[in-house]
Amino acid sequence: MCSEMKEQTTKERILDAAEEIMLEKSFHSVGLKQILDAVNVPKGSFYHYFESKEQFGVEMLKHYMAEACALKRSLLIASEMEADPLVRLFNYLDGSVDFIANNPGKYPCLALKLASEVSDLSEGMRTEIVRGILQWIDIYQEVLDEAVTEKKLPGAIDTAAEAQLIQDHWSGAAQRSVISRNATPIRQTVEHIKTRIGNMAN
Repeated sequence: MCSEMKEQTTKERILDAAEEIMLEKSFHSVGLKQILDAVNVPKGSFYHYFESKEQFGVEMLKHYMAEACALKRSLLIASEMEADPLVRLFNYLDGSVDFIANNPGKYPCLALKLASEVSDLSEGMRTEIVRGILQWIDIYQEVLDEAVTEKKLPGAIDTAAEAQLIQDHWSGAAQRSVISRNATPIRQTVEHIKTRIGNMAN
């Protein structure tokens, strides 16, 4: 049992370190040694935990997406800080604007950073990114559904379509802001999303 717990802990440390390093660089520019050195794991141990670098990439994205979903859910669904679901949603989106504005050129999301790089090269990694994004859309829909239940939004609203719109608009604007090192695109897009939903609420 102790051996299994130690192995799981070491594997997760490797995945956590890889996520941080790849947010600064890219999947293919990062060598295994750099990741393993960051957590003081011998290079020869890598294949004890992962069959290949591609399989490692799949597990890293699965690990990242699970953590990102848990964070989104804690802020958007399970938050005890704000009762109003629309305020929670708007605060969350504003937080992403603040991150991009305060970190020019830095991606706020590993999936956004790696999507174009790995999608044509690894079907497994592409699948994990798609699965994760669909889960994020589901969380947006859940908070919109809560707003409908609480009469903050009209019952006729297509929450599934609106949730997808939020994700798609945010992703495109975030990408442009990172590339241009200018927060204006994401700021304008978030304001547009808030205005659109706010108009539905009135």
